[in-house]
Amino acid sequence: MKLTLDPGAAALLDALHAAGYAAYAVGGCVRDSLLGRTAHDWDLCTSALPQQVMELFGTEQCIPTGLQHGTVTIKYGGQLYETTTFRTEGSYTDGRHPDAVQFVPDVREDLARRDFTINAMAYNAAEGLVDPFGGQKDLQNGLLRAVGEPQQRFTEDALRILRLYRFAARFGFTLDAATARAARQLAPHLDCISAERIQEELAKLLVAPQPGAYLEPAVLAVVLPELTPAALEAAKPVVDACPAGEENLPVRWAALLGTLGEADTRRVLKRLRCSNACIEETAVLVRETAGEGVCGSFLLGHEFELRHPADASCLEQHSHPAGRCPNSNSLFPPQAAVVAVAGHSIARPTACGSRVPPQRTVLGETPAHAPERASDTHLRRLLGRYGLCTVERLCALCAALHPQDAQNCALAAQRARQLEADGVCCRVSQLAVNGRDLMAAGIPAGPALRRVLETLLDGVIRAEYPNEKPVLLAAAQKIIAS
Repeated sequence: MKLTLDPGAAALLDALHAAGYAAYAVGGCVRDSLLGRTAHDWDLCTSALPQQVMELFGTEQCIPTGLQHGTVTIKYGGQLYETTTFRTEGSYTDGRHPDAVQFVPDVREDLARRDFTINAMAYNAAEGLVDPFGGQKDLQNGLLRAVGEPQQRFTEDALRILRLYRFAARFGFTLDAATARAARQLAPHLDCISAERIQEELAKLLVAPQPGAYLEPAVLAVVLPELTPAALEAAKPVVDACPAGEENLPVRWAALLGTLGEADTRRVLKRLRCSNACIEETAVLVRETAGEGVCGSFLLGHEFELRHPADASCLEQHSHPAGRCPNSNSLFPPQAAVVAVAGHSIARPTACGSRVPPQRTVLGETPAHAPERASDTHLRRLLGRYGLCTVERLCALCAALHPQDAQNCALAAQRARQLEADGVCCRVSQLAVNGRDLMAAGIPAGPALRRVLETLLDGVIRAEYPNEKPVLLAAAQKIIAS
């Protein structure tokens, strides 16, 4: 079998071969190439010792990133190539790193220490694929299997347990039965892994196309003990329904942790050492979709109506499948609303056994009894408060929580994008007047000035007056006088 090597990797392998050393591309780059995917990181392994690698390529071209483990990073063609001497590993006292390594001459011995068969393959142009553990066949069969004895692999490095589910979710693979069994049994060993590493693996798992099936309860009980088994099961279909990709990680976190509420969601993400930006964005999503707040408010053209807990039983037939009644491990507290999204109404339970029928019209056409600007008003307020990206994420999360209204959520996101593109006034900074204009008109600086600007913005958003400087200056005087 012939694989197309990265040009830099090919050049480095040629140089190592010319110097008399065995050398291969190894691990994920080989796996991804066999899957027909673009490999981004090209790791190399070689019989050359670290000092020999540095002598061959020069100290200016080499970074001694891990000499004790045999690793040198070579700079070539603007890229970095992690190059590691063939090695075996001793005991893992800390359950994460080998206490010692021993350099060996045979690549097969090196491959035997790796985590999964699909990552235990090496390649060079002269010898072709080196695959002593059947990794290529496992790729073809969509199977994720540990190299050798699964319990030994996971005991050596407990982080491999999370990597198992992360890789399976990324590729949509089935777990080998013995490997999955060992992962569940040894999941408690994850408590020795740093929060940062756990967060990194969880994040990669969550942004996979359909991660729900790979959110293993035995593992989540260790790394996310705040989430009950019932809440986890309820969250899985919601997580899957959210858009995938790194840019949507806050949406996936909110879908997974939403039952905890905003405060506990913040605590969990802080414990996991998530970035402040991710924590804040996720908290907004949880707050805006929480039953005790203005759940789904970004879709509403009218005030959101929360049902009293005593009436919750009557909502079961209308609520999201993942969230039935209180005290039944529902995904979110029961909620009900009539909404108008760019002219669309969503039915709402109004009392036990009754329901307002939906009235649906095309985008921009609103029933005569509904305020024409209702949905725009609410979207503009949210755009001003959070920005377009967050509003789009709110729409995506609401669609996942309420799939029966996914079309309306998409329309809300579409309308928000249109409002933003048209430059419609949503923020104080977009008003036709600013603080200097108001001070020139005799309004003193200070908190009162800010309140006037905010009142003007509210009036423009509610279409009480146009966003025109003379009109706003006159309105400002009336506000001060009132």
